[in-house]
Amino acid sequence: MQRGSIPWLAALAGLALFVSGCNGGELSEIELFFNFIRALDPKTVLRIEWSRSLRQPCSNQWNVVVRCKMVSLFGRPVTEIRLQNLNLSGILDAETLCKLPILCVLIFAKNRIRGTVPDSIADCKSLMHLDLSNSLLTGSLPAVALSKLKNLKRFDISDNHYGSTDPQLNREARPPEDVSHGKQSSKNDDNPRKHWQSWMVVLAMGVTFVLLLIFFTKLKAVQAAKDTEITRELALSLSPPKSPHVEIVVEEKAEERHSELVFFIEKHERFGLEELLEASADLRWQGHCSSLYGVRLKNNATFAVKRLKKLQVSFEEFGQTMRKIGNLKHQNILSLVGYNSSKEKKLLIYRFQNNGSLLTLFNDYIEGKRNLPWKLRLSIAIGIARGLNFIYQWPEDGEIIPHGNIKPSNIMLDEKEEPLISEYGIAKFLVSNKARFFNSSSYAAPEKRLTEQADVYSFGVILLELLTGKFAEMQKNGLDLPKWVKAKVREEWTGEVFDKEIEKFEMYGFSLLNISLKCVSELPGDRPSISEVLEKIQEVVTAQEDISSSSTNSVESI
Repeated sequence: MQRGSIPWLAALAGLALFVSGCNGGELSEIELFFNFIRALDPKTVLRIEWSRSLRQPCSNQWNVVVRCKMVSLFGRPVTEIRLQNLNLSGILDAETLCKLPILCVLIFAKNRIRGTVPDSIADCKSLMHLDLSNSLLTGSLPAVALSKLKNLKRFDISDNHYGSTDPQLNREARPPEDVSHGKQSSKNDDNPRKHWQSWMVVLAMGVTFVLLLIFFTKLKAVQAAKDTEITRELALSLSPPKSPHVEIVVEEKAEERHSELVFFIEKHERFGLEELLEASADLRWQGHCSSLYGVRLKNNATFAVKRLKKLQVSFEEFGQTMRKIGNLKHQNILSLVGYNSSKEKKLLIYRFQNNGSLLTLFNDYIEGKRNLPWKLRLSIAIGIARGLNFIYQWPEDGEIIPHGNIKPSNIMLDEKEEPLISEYGIAKFLVSNKARFFNSSSYAAPEKRLTEQADVYSFGVILLELLTGKFAEMQKNGLDLPKWVKAKVREEWTGEVFDKEIEKFEMYGFSLLNISLKCVSELPGDRPSISEVLEKIQEVVTAQEDISSSSTNSVESI
């Protein structure tokens, strides 16, 4: 995709999916990369630090070369890592590194890498170029493991310390005996048995050299298109089987098929699955079992596509839930455009929001790029409360689906900066490992359950962020925002909790602070319902509007 065609994708940075705990427990690509770097660079020469905001290794935010390749709409894995001449002094964690699916080039020359080349290097099936030269590697080469790298064309292990540990190499590199030993040395030189042993060593080394030469010659004979074939196979594995004359349906469950897109929009806005798969796309975030893509169709329509995998849910149950969510319409909830469901993956399609998320706004505010005035903060607070209240008042059949993951990255902002709650209805499918799911968020309630009370707690944390200007997941010192605010209130330093933008509106700020502190109560039973929260915030909004109106009338009368 050309540079000029994707500036609109920057706003998607805030629409990061939550790191969910689905079955399987695989690490995301960014986590694999970070774990590998941590082993390779224990002295943090590269200054690469883990952050929840990191979405993928190929973000060009570090002074290293990490390249990715667009495989299809649903894949942009790492293909190349170059870290030469950087004084790295760790070990080569191939077990972690080789979990990157189509890694083709590894260049770590001119470093101080220690240890051995592990047998797990055999898992780098796509590796074509491996350069570990000029380092401090020891031990013996894993010949069996290397022989399994069928795509390897270039391999450089020169100028390491293998001679210090390998018996044969030691013999080859042995210095001549000191001539001062005189006759004893001559005697040893004339010993036929010694000559025989020397010739055997030379012969063994010669045979080994010839075998290695044949091995690498055959490797070089592998066609250059091999990596392309691997990429194509990966892309095909991610694409659903084609079916002729696929008809797009909206809500008739009996007509749904696994290869279809099910839409909740007007017919003239719909598109086919093949068109979606061929669209220009950019991976914006990747987690344990979910990924987020920005997509531009050929007609320039833009969408956010979320890919979920390894969900332990039946096709029928997932479809039933999605149809229910697709029919939910509210001005403060991001509508589901459509979905696709198959055994391997689920696709959820939303309209692209140019203003990004509340997390984007928080980031821009911290960096001084955008203002966050009181009026906007209040509008965001009441908008989220209205959306949540609708979720819990809406079901006619009595079945309530809690949100379960309320946080700034899941609050989008429309063109008028009205908040839109996204990710609704997905958490119920992603909590098979509850500890991992709930511990991944600073907004999760202490009881770690999917309930209205838990959603109220999460909303309370966001409300505290709007009031304090401190953002839970952006604090380097690991600040627990609810505890920090409660401590300030106990010490009667309540006025100090407010952000500078709130100073002129402290009267209303105190009212919202009382509401937020009730929301983040430790015990679920001590928290108000979302309808009670909405009522209190509405009182603040009404009071401010009344004062603003009276002030305007006073000015006009003068």
